[in-house]
Amino acid sequence: MNVILYDSEQTRGNLLPISYTRPVAGIRIGIDTIADKWKAAIACEDYSYMTADYLKVKYPCAAITDESLIIAGNLLPDDSVVEAIRMLKSGEALYAGERFVARCGAEEKSRIAYKGEVTAVDNLWDIFMLNDRAIRYDFARLTKDIPSRRHSETVTVIGDRSQLFIHPDAGDVEGCVINVKSGPVYIGPGAEVMEGACMRGPIAICRDAVVKMGAKIYGATSIGPYCKVGGELSNVVMMAYSNKAHEGFLGNAVIGEWCNIGGGCVASNLKNDYTEIKLWNYPAHRFVKTGLQFCGLIMGDHSKAGVNSMLNTATVLGVGVSIHGSGFPRPFLASFSEGSTAGFSDIPMTRFFDTARKMMARRHVELTDADIEILNHIRALAEQYR
Repeated sequence: MNVILYDSEQTRGNLLPISYTRPVAGIRIGIDTIADKWKAAIACEDYSYMTADYLKVKYPCAAITDESLIIAGNLLPDDSVVEAIRMLKSGEALYAGERFVARCGAEEKSRIAYKGEVTAVDNLWDIFMLNDRAIRYDFARLTKDIPSRRHSETVTVIGDRSQLFIHPDAGDVEGCVINVKSGPVYIGPGAEVMEGACMRGPIAICRDAVVKMGAKIYGATSIGPYCKVGGELSNVVMMAYSNKAHEGFLGNAVIGEWCNIGGGCVASNLKNDYTEIKLWNYPAHRFVKTGLQFCGLIMGDHSKAGVNSMLNTATVLGVGVSIHGSGFPRPFLASFSEGSTAGFSDIPMTRFFDTARKMMARRHVELTDADIEILNHIRALAEQYR
């Protein structure tokens, strides 16, 4: 048996720009990615992705056999849906209403109705809206068989201490205040929490992430692997390898990989008139209603915001965007744009790749030929949004 995590065209489109550089199941929500959750739920050595053609250079798809399980890559697993998928026989497909859940085999010969509720990441805002649920699910799974390291006497814990998990291989966690009354706090291997930080769960500080001195973090927030954070964050999901290391506010936001948010950068998550927020949608080529009162910055991979940048409510920055200067830039910027309120221009790809290599080298990660091919393809796609 092999498992293939499937991206529908509609879902991929609605999750741009975060899905530009990864399959949908590669999106981090909670402590780990959607794919990681399925790998834990259905043990199988062969996991692959059925995703956009240009991503296959990095994420190839395995051959589909009569025993293959094809699962919607935007679904979050739970015990009920996992059991229903395990029961599928070759040719059977599982649907929740009109929503495709999973199929066994290459062809759909019959449909089975799933009677339970499914949890799916259908839109960009679902990533932070569902993060509370995802952190709790992952916390129970990942801490079940590993004893937490005893916290230092310099750490103040408010609430049930069983809801604080410090991985045995975590870095220094000293002189901070951790409130677990509203949700668990997970501190992963190699992660460091510096003195003066205040955290209110549910929160995930993932592998080798750093919470800097005096940081204020509200749930439901996930700080992905190798990220560095400071200032004030509330309901933020950071994928990996990104920095918001200084003062400034970020709320109800999704930050991709290899991003940098400069000191003093503030991103609004609430309109002055408290009206419903609209967010840029790539397939629609327009701003669409979200039904939300709170929605902040959406930042694609390799994007940068300079010191003291100001970002309006629900700003969407594509891949490789670089902004700086005073004033609010427009709330959607196409990939590989740079500039300020005075104007924007295209970033030359040679300079972009040079910057990316330098940033990635600091974390001992190489910009591969596959990465370059994918990013060049995204650059070509960006023309339709300029």
